[in-house]
Amino acid sequence: MADGEGDPGVFTATALPGDPRLLPTVTNAFLGTRVFRDILHAAGVYSGAAGDTHRADVPSPLGLRMAAPGARSPAQSFTLNTWTGTFSHMIQSPGYTATHQLYAHHSLVHLMASSVTIRRLDGSTHPITVQLQSLFVPQSQDLHLIPGPDFQGAHYIYGQTLVPEVEGGPRPTVHMLWTPIPESLTLGGEERERCWQFLTAVAVSEEEAKRSYSAGLSLLAEGSLHRSHVRAWAALRRGCSVELDGPPALRQALHGCLYYLLSAIPPRDSPGVPFHGISPGGLSNGTRGEDYWGHVFWDQGAKFPWESAATGREVCPEEIYGAQEIHITGDVLLAFEQYYCTTQDQKLFQEDGGWELVEAVAQYWCSRMVWSEEEQLYHIRGVMPPDEYHSQVDNSAYTNAVARRSLNFATDLARDLLLPAPEEWEDRARKIKVPFDEERKYHPEYDGYSPGEPVKQADVVLLGFPLMHPMSAEVRRNDLEMYEPVTDPAGPAMTWSMFAMGWLELKELQRAWSQLEKCFSNITEPFKVWVENSDGSGAVNFLTGMGGFLQVILFGFTGFRITRSSLLFDPAFPNGITKLKVSSISYLGNKLEVTITREEIRMEVTETSLDPPASPLEAVLESGQRFPLGEGQSVCFPTASGWIQRLPSRTP
Repeated sequence: MADGEGDPGVFTATALPGDPRLLPTVTNAFLGTRVFRDILHAAGVYSGAAGDTHRADVPSPLGLRMAAPGARSPAQSFTLNTWTGTFSHMIQSPGYTATHQLYAHHSLVHLMASSVTIRRLDGSTHPITVQLQSLFVPQSQDLHLIPGPDFQGAHYIYGQTLVPEVEGGPRPTVHMLWTPIPESLTLGGEERERCWQFLTAVAVSEEEAKRSYSAGLSLLAEGSLHRSHVRAWAALRRGCSVELDGPPALRQALHGCLYYLLSAIPPRDSPGVPFHGISPGGLSNGTRGEDYWGHVFWDQGAKFPWESAATGREVCPEEIYGAQEIHITGDVLLAFEQYYCTTQDQKLFQEDGGWELVEAVAQYWCSRMVWSEEEQLYHIRGVMPPDEYHSQVDNSAYTNAVARRSLNFATDLARDLLLPAPEEWEDRARKIKVPFDEERKYHPEYDGYSPGEPVKQADVVLLGFPLMHPMSAEVRRNDLEMYEPVTDPAGPAMTWSMFAMGWLELKELQRAWSQLEKCFSNITEPFKVWVENSDGSGAVNFLTGMGGFLQVILFGFTGFRITRSSLLFDPAFPNGITKLKVSSISYLGNKLEVTITREEIRMEVTETSLDPPASPLEAVLESGQRFPLGEGQSVCFPTASGWIQRLPSRTP
């Protein structure tokens, strides 16, 4: 739907993009591929020693392409349906249609499936043949593959990756079963329609591969394989529903982002499938030398690696990022803090290792600080800030601010859990230097930054969001105006979303929209695949950019901000946007549906947790009006700023 008409969640084109990297991906939590590609990837399966660690290319039987023999330039269409998580290719010839569907099953995550359906359109009785073109060979540059015995009509190969991530470390094993694919399919003269189904099961054990393949065959026999996938995918979409009335291009971009990002998330009802994290290009990408090699951003530790693979160790090919871009440690802890504020899940921190991680991060930050006698402040020296055009700088404003936030969270959490916390955490949080220019009233990016110096990407502007670093509206504006003109226009895709967030906070709606519009140069047609840089370079299917874009809609247009005691809201809609509905917002055990228009806000608690019991909520406006939020009861009030909080308990 490159022309912007029709269903904003269905992307249809009559030709494919010239660059195969921009083809859509079909992915679930464990398997992923680009359509028409002869390789797929499996989660956690990497080959190559650290520095060369990359996703292992698994040969894919799914990359087949239909062709109509003898037909002169038949009409073709290619469709990505984000509502069903399915890609299809249709050939329309005189007298028949041939449709190829491909999807990664969303509940049977070790299974990918494709089908070819030939349908006769006229009263003819001659056979109709469609050719299937495939580059598949059961070999890989990253795996030593061995053929095994056929299983329930499927071919079988298995083998290990060639090079472990660390010397003497494990080499993941892959087992694959697939339905043999013929060179052509023929609809008999007496047949009106026929569908051929092809399954591919991939797992790290023979038992799981066979179990998944058998489950797929059973669903095929019931005629419900695709339907069961669509049902699982639709349930996920309902649980993360965002609906927007606004410009068609914005609505399409929203659906594209939701499709590619949700494809990377495991279904809730598959606890036995380990989740290996999200890489910038997603699971479908990440072969050697491309898309950050499929590395995960980021993994577990006290000092978090910049890029990790299967072991959680640093595998970034360029040492400087892992050594100096240490702000990532605070970024990860910020996610833990926001999770805690929205759930009050003390079990994670008391019983499941969360506190040990928080404590280790706080100790790490203390170990990196040095005391400046001259300034009577703590410094962090020799780092790379989020702006990767600079390295070995002292007192990165963002790095130091996120370190302060980590230490404050650690102190507050210790208090909540009734655990002892070193006094130095509070002391260092209070006394760490966050550079500020008193004369110009802005935050220099680091000690010695000169105004006008080029910046690669969003950096200081991240102090406002997501850090919510305390500052006046004047300083927030000065930071935006200082860095907007010097930020590289060819920088990575997530940058402009963060400038848009700042301008929305300040209610500068046209300036916010002009920044958000810059994102569209990173969205390629016709399948809304993002590229890291607007010139097409860098990672493709760039989930990082999509995440930034979604934050503008989820946090910018709504004004949602997560604090220790409440969920703030302060809506701001640029011109052309009239309504936003966000469903299944999880807050303190409640699921909320929030609908915002320019005139009113409607809130409803649609579901409450029983174990642990949800906290009763209320909405409070800046004017002082209060609205209890009971389950199943819709509350409506004029659009204004306010917050959602626990309903205060009544004293007897």
